Amino acid sequence: MTTTSPAATRPGGLRVGVQRFGTFLSGMIMPNIAAFIAWGFITMLFIPKGFFGAETPFKGWHWAGVAEIIGGGGDSSIIGWQGAMTTVAETADGNILAYVGLVGPMVTYLLPLLIANTAGRMVYGERGGVVATIATVGVIVGTNIPMFLGAMIMGPIAAWIMKKVDSIWDGKIRPGFEMLVNNFSAGILGMILAIVGFFAFGPVMLGISAALGAAVDWLVALQLLPLVSIIVEPAKVLFLNNAINHGVFTPLGIEQAAETGKSILFLIEANPGPGLGLLLAFTFFGVGAAKGSAPGAAIIQFFGGIHEIYFPYALSKPTTILALIAGGAAGVTTNMVLGGGLAFPAAPGSIIAVTFAALGAGVGNLVVVYLSVLIAATVTFLITGVILRASRKRDLEAEGDTFGAAIAQTEANKGKSSAAMDALRSSTSSTTAEAVATPSSTAVATAPIERIVFACDAGMGSSAMGASVLRNKLKKAGIEDITVTNQAIANLDGTADVVITQQQLTERATAKSPNSVHVSVDNFMNSPKYEEVVEMVRQQRKESE
Repeated sequence: MTTTSPAATRPGGLRVGVQRFGTFLSGMIMPNIAAFIAWGFITMLFIPKGFFGAETPFKGWHWAGVAEIIGGGGDSSIIGWQGAMTTVAETADGNILAYVGLVGPMVTYLLPLLIANTAGRMVYGERGGVVATIATVGVIVGTNIPMFLGAMIMGPIAAWIMKKVDSIWDGKIRPGFEMLVNNFSAGILGMILAIVGFFAFGPVMLGISAALGAAVDWLVALQLLPLVSIIVEPAKVLFLNNAINHGVFTPLGIEQAAETGKSILFLIEANPGPGLGLLLAFTFFGVGAAKGSAPGAAIIQFFGGIHEIYFPYALSKPTTILALIAGGAAGVTTNMVLGGGLAFPAAPGSIIAVTFAALGAGVGNLVVVYLSVLIAATVTFLITGVILRASRKRDLEAEGDTFGAAIAQTEANKGKSSAAMDALRSSTSSTTAEAVATPSSTAVATAPIERIVFACDAGMGSSAMGASVLRNKLKKAGIEDITVTNQAIANLDGTADVVITQQQLTERATAKSPNSVHVSVDNFMNSPKYEEVVEMVRQQRKESE
């Protein structure tokens, strides 16, 4: 099989390495986001300051029957609708001393262990996941705090060690003894790593976690946290958004939220304001395909939470990244000054998810978060508007806008035709990175096409939208016997007949699935390459008749 990814457009080794590392970090968190959200809702409802907590008017709604069932009585009582959720120990005057139930164990044990198991599976399958989980228990017990960073480090290390240990006697075990050796080796190694985690690794991670927390507190105390946007916003445009948010901010934010009930770190990357402001500016001041597609993109970005959709717009005008930095910093400043934050991660970064996560810390907090989104959008909109207005005449006089080729070759294709949109209306677009392919660059499948996979960094969001678009095109062409799915690049297993990725990610996808046909696109939402894929399938069907 051949690929459609020219060597000239492939990213450099350093960039690929950074993206691969970022994908690995986010890959530990993303599959477990549902558990984080569940914990967030439970926290929102049942902690002492929660909606049904002991410090609300619902205090005193005791369920005597439930209290008897679980042994409540004496100095313990079930507070209100907290019911089976939280047992609260209190003194005679009602002062809460401690609470145990779902909230504490979930954040201390469940969430880190899920991360460890996912990380272990990424390295060495089920076996790696089991050993990683056992080893991480030692780290958790040795620290007795939500040890997310410890899980993200110990999990992969434990799985890698298990993989190396298995390689020692691979193919040397006498028939009939495989299960015995495998089970005992994993159990013994897990025990050793758990002990090491308890006595050695745990304290080290406790120190690292404390240092990182102190660094964040230092930035907040000196009011320097907004400067993080200088790194975050450009990195997002380079497809490192999931790595930054879920690989860095989420673990630190969860620990912070466990102590204070909310964290500003959840909103540094996930704030939909900067992206909304950028897209609105293109709606009013842009030209060509970028202007025409921006309104729809704004709806998807703001309500759907697919931030990747605004990256081509920023890269078509690289100076607008300064507007994104300013907007992001303005949003962070608003939350820092007014005390805004989220009770749990907002994934995807939709205003709907942000609303629920912000409401978990109170209605007043929700107002602050909304204000941060509004200010971030306004600042980005105004600066982007100035940039676009200043270059509008030049853009109109150029041969075409650069939107379609923005991601792959922003500067090289500046002022030339746009393939992402214009190619749908005209066949003259042939000079951009994603122009309609000539016969010499058309993908050729030498085996029946039965499974097409859209692959992106996280395996959701933009790739899911692309899969839906192609699925509809195939259906309109009368082709309904092909499976079109989406997944993370890290999870490609070589079984896909065709893999479709954005151009920056094609090299990584090729390494994971070398025998597949690889199709590179600039924009998952609307690419002329989809017509090529449909035609390729149609021709294959005719030849097989």
